[in-house]
Amino acid sequence: MRFEVLGPVRVWRDGKEVALGAAQQRLLLAQLMAHAPGPVVMEELQHALWGESPPSSPANAVYRHIGVLRRLLEPGLPVRAPGRWLIRDAGGYRLHATPETLDLLRFREVVGRARQRGIRGAEAAVPLLLEALNLRTGPVAGGVPVEARSHPVFNALEREYLAVVKEAADAALATGRAGQLLAVLHRAAAEHLLDEPLQALLVRALAATGQRAAALEAWQRVRARLTTELGVEPGPELRAAQQEILREDARTNPSAPSLPSGPDHGARSAPARLTVVPDTAAAVTSRPAAPFVHPAQLPADLAAFAGRRSELAHVAQLSAKDATGTRIAVISGMGGIGKTTLAVRWAHRAAHRFPDGQLYVNLRGFDPGGIPADPAQVLRGFLEALGVPAQRIPAGADAQAGLYRSLLARRRVLILLDNALDTEQVRPLLPGSPGCLVVVTSRDRLLGLVTAEAARPLALDRLPAAEARESLTRRLGADRVLADPEAVEEIVTRCGGLPLALAVVATRAAAHPHFPLAAIADELRTAHGSLDAFTDADPAGDVRAVLSWSYRALSPGAARLLRLLSLHPGPDVSLPAAAAVAGEDLVAVRRLLAELTRAHLLTEHVPGRYACHDLLLTYAAERVTAEEGAGEREAAVRRLLDHYLHTAHAAGRVYSPFWRLHPLPAAAPGAHPASFADDAAALRWYTAEARVLGAVAERADARGDHAHVWGLAWALERFMDRQGHWHDGAALQRLGLNAAVRDGHRTAQAHLHRGLARASARLERYDDARTHIRHSLDLFAELGDRLGLAHAHRSHGWLLDRLGDHEAALDAAGRALALYRALGDRAAQTSALHALGWSHVLRGEHHTAAAYFEEALGGLAGLPTGTRYAEAGAWDSLGVARHHLGEHRRAIAAYQCALRLYREVGDLFSEAGALRHLGDTYLAIGDPGAARTVWERAVRLLIRTDPTAAEEIRTPLLALGDAVPAPRITVVSAAGEDLTRTAGAGHE
Repeated sequence: MRFEVLGPVRVWRDGKEVALGAAQQRLLLAQLMAHAPGPVVMEELQHALWGESPPSSPANAVYRHIGVLRRLLEPGLPVRAPGRWLIRDAGGYRLHATPETLDLLRFREVVGRARQRGIRGAEAAVPLLLEALNLRTGPVAGGVPVEARSHPVFNALEREYLAVVKEAADAALATGRAGQLLAVLHRAAAEHLLDEPLQALLVRALAATGQRAAALEAWQRVRARLTTELGVEPGPELRAAQQEILREDARTNPSAPSLPSGPDHGARSAPARLTVVPDTAAAVTSRPAAPFVHPAQLPADLAAFAGRRSELAHVAQLSAKDATGTRIAVISGMGGIGKTTLAVRWAHRAAHRFPDGQLYVNLRGFDPGGIPADPAQVLRGFLEALGVPAQRIPAGADAQAGLYRSLLARRRVLILLDNALDTEQVRPLLPGSPGCLVVVTSRDRLLGLVTAEAARPLALDRLPAAEARESLTRRLGADRVLADPEAVEEIVTRCGGLPLALAVVATRAAAHPHFPLAAIADELRTAHGSLDAFTDADPAGDVRAVLSWSYRALSPGAARLLRLLSLHPGPDVSLPAAAAVAGEDLVAVRRLLAELTRAHLLTEHVPGRYACHDLLLTYAAERVTAEEGAGEREAAVRRLLDHYLHTAHAAGRVYSPFWRLHPLPAAAPGAHPASFADDAAALRWYTAEARVLGAVAERADARGDHAHVWGLAWALERFMDRQGHWHDGAALQRLGLNAAVRDGHRTAQAHLHRGLARASARLERYDDARTHIRHSLDLFAELGDRLGLAHAHRSHGWLLDRLGDHEAALDAAGRALALYRALGDRAAQTSALHALGWSHVLRGEHHTAAAYFEEALGGLAGLPTGTRYAEAGAWDSLGVARHHLGEHRRAIAAYQCALRLYREVGDLFSEAGALRHLGDTYLAIGDPGAARTVWERAVRLLIRTDPTAAEEIRTPLLALGDAVPAPRITVVSAAGEDLTRTAGAGHE
């Protein structure tokens, strides 16, 4: 086999050229050749083939093209057979080529040998350099689409070839062999007409071979192009080449006329042109036109870049050819999140779409020096980069901006404004006409640009775990990463998806290649709670330093709030909780949260809830210790704990009004406890705070605030039981019980024993459940607490039903009902009636059960609002009784009532239970399609809350076979409301 990419893309097998087929197959093979012998990752292959407009399944399309190429190059070879040319490697493919089979590798091998010989003298290197140069037969990757040939990898090969041309010309001129390079120099100079060093070499080579007239003619041609196209005179290398010829002519022919040269001659001969800037015409109309050059200021791309595919696609939409107007993208995010890296990666990809150049500036909005770049100074730098001589730049800022906009008019330039402080720093640097694209990065969201300039925002979040692992693999190599997956997972977790942190850790690992990654992970584990493991000598690579730049830019109030939020246990915080930790009113804290969000120090991941990166919280914790006294920290935590305890208490009273809660002392000033209009609002609060509440209880327990621990456990027991959070509920009840024991609060102990009995039974830990319910009954009896004792009997009856002792369960529920009646607690009576009815269902006594449920519903109807959950449970249970009585239509109607009520409350877990029962009834009446529909919805709901129950429903679903789902199940309430998608039910 022989492969060629230094010219038309061609392949020979056994001396015969292979027809490579479609242009994209040719391009794919050219990419593999250009990267050989290394691999090309799938992402790069996809981008090379389709740019920013890939097909719906680009990976599959690449596989198809690879398959076609393999059939052309490796006919008949099995996939893993030796002798294959296209090999899967590093998440992509590579061409298994050598200098004997690929012209590019042969070129590099010969150049390497030439340089080795050149150590002994340039004369020995020239033949080999010429041999290498003659391997090129035309523009690199010829035969692929013109636009594709502008890909950076092909441009790099052209630059590599051109560098060797210049190297060979220098060696040939130094050794008197210029004639050997003339043909190569002519070809290269014709392709790079404005490359002054190359053109100077051609002039010198022509002169060295005695062709002085041709040399001067060549010099005149290139000078004419420079003055006409760029408005500049030849540079020092070209001028020096000309002067050598003139001096030699003067020496050999003193009477020959001299040729004028230099800047003065150019200034006299070049026609003066005027630039008219509409908004600053008076300032610049008398100035000669500024020449336009093609700047290429982009920083180097990061070789280890990983992930961010969706973000790259988002920015890429702006560079579409059919886009109109000045396009602006704002990439924002916290320090170290990878904004600049992403912007530079995309800019390199899109550079070929902006043939008039790329401008770049670091605006230093959040640099350690604290002095952001002056837009006027940046403008002057851009004007110089665009070819305006310093002496021709207008003095005034408005005139400079006008000239800048005029130069960019009708041109396609990509402008990358990195690390912007605010909108005002960016606005003077925006072009004023279509065709250009501006990409701005900032830690601020720059909403002014989004609002006034129609900029498209992109807020960067942390890297997903898979992309973080990919980043480590790119930096450390696949072998090292695959060797210790557990250590890699810990590193990824502790870096929190922050690219800067990953880079610091990878640098540490790369500096010690013999260290196992487990040792690096251990360093992070040891440093947990501080940023010491993420330090670097370079402040730009030091996580603590980078975060400090954002912190110092905050207002004093926002900086204080960020510090105090480190005292919150997370994982996120609501506005009222943030106000509590700060001890300030809600309006003021809302403004501070907005400032922190704009600076990407917080993320409002759902409306009204704010999250903070783990490493940023660690930094904030360092600052709160350094800047806040112990008294202020203590007061903040006290307000926070009071906020959650009093809010949970208020939610519990609304959610389960017949369940008794203990009275609370007054909350600390500034705690901002919430109140709730109804049970639905209370459930929404619990759902939003569920992950936070356990962490708050653990924080209180660590501090020894026993009353807050058992108070939270008591108040939250009903929520956790009804919503299926049984593992968390058992853990919280146990934590609360231990705190109540340490606090000596016997009433709390009695209630928490009862709650822990219920949670243990849910988890089928029946021995523990029996022990705890017995302790609860004994304590309430000793305390003389009749209402608490009634609740304990009620829970005892529920436990006995689960144990199959339904006779004893009826006795326990009867005791509870008698106590409730004696106390006059009507709401609690309905709960006991429901319990009695359910025991009769389990005994198969459905007529009796239905009577109890109907009595419970009648009692609830006469109570004030706040009983929707109890009503829903009674309707659901009544539906079960009617189902077993064969009253299927009446059962469906009961389930519909339960669904409507659970929908109003927003109880998705209980919705699934009611839908499960409803499916049983549909199946019983011979409607398997309707059963499938409601069971599938139940599974979708339960998969988030109770996967075991979801699997239980999947069993009858599978048994339905090919039953066609009902397209729509019409469920109508008595009021005529369509309840087809209403929520479901359950029972205690």
